[in-house]
Amino acid sequence: MIVTSLDPVRVVDGDLWVQAGRIAAPGEGTRIACDGVLVVPGNVCAHTHLYSALARGMPYALDAPTNFLQILQRVWWRLDRALDADSVRASALAGGMEALLSGTTTLVDHHASPNAIDGSLDVIADALGSLGVRSVLCYETSDRDGPERALAGIEENRRFLEAQRPLARAMVGAHASFTLSDETLLACAEVGPLHVHAAEDAVDGGAVDRLSKLGILDEHTLLAHGVHLGEAELEIVRAANATVAHNPRSNMNNGVGRTPVGGLGPRLALGTDGIGSDMFEESHAAYFRLREDDLSGSPDWSLARLGESARLAGRVYDEPQLGTLEPGAPADLVVLDYPAPAPVTDASFAGHWIFALSSRHVRDVMVAGEWVVTDRRLTRVDQDALAASACVQALRLWNRLDGIPPHPFAPKERTWNA
Repeated sequence: MIVTSLDPVRVVDGDLWVQAGRIAAPGEGTRIACDGVLVVPGNVCAHTHLYSALARGMPYALDAPTNFLQILQRVWWRLDRALDADSVRASALAGGMEALLSGTTTLVDHHASPNAIDGSLDVIADALGSLGVRSVLCYETSDRDGPERALAGIEENRRFLEAQRPLARAMVGAHASFTLSDETLLACAEVGPLHVHAAEDAVDGGAVDRLSKLGILDEHTLLAHGVHLGEAELEIVRAANATVAHNPRSNMNNGVGRTPVGGLGPRLALGTDGIGSDMFEESHAAYFRLREDDLSGSPDWSLARLGESARLAGRVYDEPQLGTLEPGAPADLVVLDYPAPAPVTDASFAGHWIFALSSRHVRDVMVAGEWVVTDRRLTRVDQDALAASACVQALRLWNRLDGIPPHPFAPKERTWNA
């Protein structure tokens, strides 16, 4: 059985055909037998931070953070300063491995390594490409580490945007508004479409209004989080037709609040903010968080968010059918070993997705017409050796982290009107 689209849901019987990296018409190319399995489009993670992949279980000896800014100062802004090329590569490999094994075929990543900026996006692209992961990459430009690194971040985005690869595309990364001057924000926007943190916490309040007043918010912009948006800014987002990446598990973990998902319009995608790449798990969390506030919320809502994530990636790749399994679409798909205990139809599939399906059902994964996972094993690399190597790099990273104090950056009085 084949789910040719998540939004709207379309379920068909029969086999699938692939030719030259794309879904082909029946009878053309190579046949994929779909008897006894469920074949779905590959998932897209609309916002992640692969550099966090080596941080799980990381020792922490400082005073516990009491707010979001302290989480940044004492955890993430220390971690990113500890990264070098080797740990960036290991993080990308570990995160890419996890993505594929959980049925995620495209990652929209937001990278930061202020002491290893130049060429860092090449390192990530090479690592993900070696696994067969599709990606949209950017470097997180910020003024928090000084003007020299801000300029280097802009140039890294510019350079990578001009040198795209078969399985990698680029946006222009910008950290939260409160760590960026008007000049740096405008310089980022001059390079290309922005992937920018916005209103994740109250410390970044007014971010959307600021982007709009600077004239750099439009239908090509990807806003990460959007938690602290009032009615006026929600209207700005809708009017601009910008995409917002919702990251429910991260929001809960950081205690930053609830995203006003009902006011963000149809361009609401789904990301993880670096808490893995399992979009089954993230879509479940998004649905149950929605239901806490609104019992009219339907399982179809989470599938629509995944569909919007795929449309985001499709726009960047100029592949409007990405995220579907219709003839002509990129052959990015996942084979689920799922003996359905109830009928799977257009109407019932969302219920199966939310209440039963998970990454444990992922058996095989194809990206651009190539099997990159078969029988739950990566095909291009030895995943056990990859994991062992990542552990070595994680220990190196943790040891370096011991010598890095909390980041001194804190927002000053605002210099913009919001």
